[in-house]
Amino acid sequence: MERFKLPKVKLPQLVLPEAITKVLEEAEVKLAHRPKLQQQFRNCFPNTLETTTKLMDDGTTFVITGDIPAMWLRDSVEQLIHYVPFAKEDAALQRLISGLIKRHMMYIAIDPYANAFNETANHWHWDANDDTEMSPWVWERKFELDSLCFSIRLSYIYWKETGLTDIFDEQFKQAMRSIVNVWKTEQRHAEQSAYRFKRSNCPAIDTLRNDGRGMPVNYTGMVWSGFRPSDDACELHYNIPANMFAAVSLAQMQEMAKWVFRDEAFVREMANLEEDIRHGIQLYGMYNHPVYGKIYAYETDGFGNYCLLDDAGTPSLLSIPYIGYTDVHDPIYQNTRRFILSRENPYYYEGKAAKGIGSPHTPPGYIWPMALSMQGLTAASDEEMLEIIKVLEATDADTGFMHEGFHADDPHQFTRPWFAWSNSLFSQLVYKAMAMGILEQKS
Repeated sequence: MERFKLPKVKLPQLVLPEAITKVLEEAEVKLAHRPKLQQQFRNCFPNTLETTTKLMDDGTTFVITGDIPAMWLRDSVEQLIHYVPFAKEDAALQRLISGLIKRHMMYIAIDPYANAFNETANHWHWDANDDTEMSPWVWERKFELDSLCFSIRLSYIYWKETGLTDIFDEQFKQAMRSIVNVWKTEQRHAEQSAYRFKRSNCPAIDTLRNDGRGMPVNYTGMVWSGFRPSDDACELHYNIPANMFAAVSLAQMQEMAKWVFRDEAFVREMANLEEDIRHGIQLYGMYNHPVYGKIYAYETDGFGNYCLLDDAGTPSLLSIPYIGYTDVHDPIYQNTRRFILSRENPYYYEGKAAKGIGSPHTPPGYIWPMALSMQGLTAASDEEMLEIIKVLEATDADTGFMHEGFHADDPHQFTRPWFAWSNSLFSQLVYKAMAMGILEQKS
């Protein structure tokens, strides 16, 4: 197997935009009574800008995932999205974020099935022997339904926060068309899709079974996905959180098509696709649990088989309110939340240092700070949010940064010391608590 050897990549450090500097100054005051949390926020909030972001000569922005010299559509959005609320009056942030959106649209035009891309057409690949249709621009071609959703999420939130429409050019509309075409094709994967992915001499979770086609599925109206947000292969290929995300993205694209592009026919087409997906989720995506009642499954095949679990990566079942599918108080979500935050979830771990959700992507017993941050962001009470922040504050192994995963008994055993997405999600949580005023020192 010919696997690319990871080079040591250090991008030129950007000058922090004024709006970001102001947030750090605000944290210096509001977190002064918690010096460790203050330092963690000081490290994590600007980490994406300081270590992973490059402004390109063509006006786009390239964002590496951290310790890998490639840009994931999903990761790059979540690495930057906590800056969007500060972009309205900051030209530097507007250049940065709009540049990332434009690069996403460029990549989608190259290959809407790919999950990760190179800075240039340099032929770098995670594995040069992957059996799929590769491009010199593509780092990895694992079709992950959620990847395209993140491109739309960033575009929509940026538009709503700033009111700017310069991102909505012809390439953007063509990307929307490409996304819809792919999703309609993958509603009937076995009959209509040419997508295949096989990798040799690798763990089973890195390749698709059935000669690269994936396991059989029934038609449900939902969209087939080859891989999960963790980049691990789906067991059953209708991933419920990803389909929820696709439904939300289609609603957002309809708004763009209606008010920006004035294309009512496209709006109707996307509305029909959204309705198909939502109907499929309601009909096939729920499970009557004997203890927790009606819950959302993580995956299904449409034949009555279910994966009852949650994985740490977003979108997850835990993140359903975060992606905008339903409210945090929704009773089915609350049932699901109680299930996935229990030992009934095979990737929920409890140890001496912490309890939380991990992933088959990391060793057993490892909790992901990203899952803890998401638990805090979707908490229904201030008390739960504060408790999660306290756990994250205590489990950084005294590095001042978040990691991919850490052992539930010993946070000093961790994976990926440089993982910008995790730092950004933690920053979202802490800033949300700061804005709510619940981190202030009690007199």
